[in-house]
Amino acid sequence: MTALHEPVAATATGPLADAREQLREATTLLGYDEGLHQMLATPRREVTVSIPLRRDDGTTELFVGHRVQHNFSRGPAKGGLRYSPDVSLDEVRALAMWMTWKCALLDVPYGGAKGGVRIDPRSYSQAELERVTRRYTSEISPLIGPERDIPAPDIGTDEKTMAWLMDTYSVQQGHTVLGVTTGKPISLGGSRGRATATSRGVVHVALAALRSQGIAPEEATASVQGFGKVGRYAARFLAEAGTRVVAVSDQYGAVAAEAGLDIPGLERHVDATGSVVGFAGGDEIAAEAVLEAEVDLLVPAAVEGVLRGDNAGRVRAKVIVEGANGPTTPEADRILQEAGRLVVPDILANAGGVIVSYFEWVQANQAYWWSEIEVEARLAERMLAAWDSVNAAAARLDVPLRTAATCLAVERVAQAHQLRGLYP
Repeated sequence: MTALHEPVAATATGPLADAREQLREATTLLGYDEGLHQMLATPRREVTVSIPLRRDDGTTELFVGHRVQHNFSRGPAKGGLRYSPDVSLDEVRALAMWMTWKCALLDVPYGGAKGGVRIDPRSYSQAELERVTRRYTSEISPLIGPERDIPAPDIGTDEKTMAWLMDTYSVQQGHTVLGVTTGKPISLGGSRGRATATSRGVVHVALAALRSQGIAPEEATASVQGFGKVGRYAARFLAEAGTRVVAVSDQYGAVAAEAGLDIPGLERHVDATGSVVGFAGGDEIAAEAVLEAEVDLLVPAAVEGVLRGDNAGRVRAKVIVEGANGPTTPEADRILQEAGRLVVPDILANAGGVIVSYFEWVQANQAYWWSEIEVEARLAERMLAAWDSVNAAAARLDVPLRTAATCLAVERVAQAHQLRGLYP
C-alpha cells in the first residue's frame, strides 16, 4: 500500500481540471487567499493499492485501486466506490472534491471521498468480483470506518459489493460494524429508500426547476441520458409525475418515442436483454441525439464530460438537471448559460444518494431503522431546502446556480477549516 502525501500537481485534464476551475471561481468570488485555496484544492489523503486476483480458471491478474479522502474538516469522509475500466487517480480526485462540496451544500456532516478500481466488472464472475472487493477492502481498511471514511456504491458496484466490504472490514475488527459502509442490503443494516434515493432527489429538484421556469411537470417532456442506477429510476419517477419521457439512452444505444416511452415496459426489456436497444415501444436513435432532443428537461445521468464545447450549442432542453457527477464541462456551462438554459448542478441535483446514505449511517449507529415513508419525507425536505437556498444565493450574487452552489459549499468547508485552526 502506497500513501501519496505530495501536493497534487498543478496541471490536470478532464474532470479534475473542471473541478479545480469551479473551485477557483468560487474562492475568487469569496475573496479567499491562495493558501486557503490550496488547502481546499488538495486532497488530505490518497492511497493507491495493487489488487491481485486469482481468477476462476487459476490464472492471476493484477488491478490498481485508489481511495482519495479530499476533506474531513466537517466530519468523516464519505463517497462511492466505482469499478470501471476508465478509473484513474485524477478522476477519483475530482469526484472526491465534488463529494466534499455536495455534503457541505446539503449540510450533511461529512467530508468528501471517492474510491475506484480499474476493472470492467462485466468481464468477471461474481466470485471474482467478491475476491477483488475483499482484497481492496483489506488494503484500505486502516483508513476507513464509521468515524473515518464510509464508502458506498457507485458505477459498477452495488449492495452486494457493500456487503462484502462490510464483512471484510468486520472480520478484521472482530465484530460486525454496520456503519462502515452505506448502500447495503436491507437485511444487513441498509436503509429503506437508499437504492432509489439519488434518482428521487434528482426528480424532486427537476420538478422544482421546471416550475421555476413556468413549465408544469405534467405538461413537460424529458430525455434521460443513462439508464443505470440513477437514470432508470429518474425516468420512472418523472413518468409517475406525469412528465413525458420521450428519449432514453444507455452505453449501447438509444430509443425514442414522441408520444412518450412506456417506462415500465422499457425497464422489463432492459431486465430481459441488458440494454434499451431493441425496445419495441420506441425507435432507435443515435445516443448523442438524446442530449440534443427538443425537450423541456434533460437529465444527463451517466458519466462525466458528456456536455462539452463541441455539442453544448446543440442542446435544446430548457432545463438541464445533472444526475451524473460532472457531466458538463466549464466550456459547455458557458455556452448553455449564454443560450439561456437553466443548469442545475450535480452537487445539488444528485445529492439524494448521500442524504439517504447519511440516514443509513445514523440508523446503523443507533441500531434503529426508519420506515420508507420517513426516509422519503426527510429526503424531500432536505433536497427542496437546498434548492431554495441555492436559488436565493444565485439571485443575491447574480451568478448561475452552479457557481452559487459551489460558493455556498466552499464557504461552509472553509469556515470549518478556519474554526478548527491549523495543527500544530
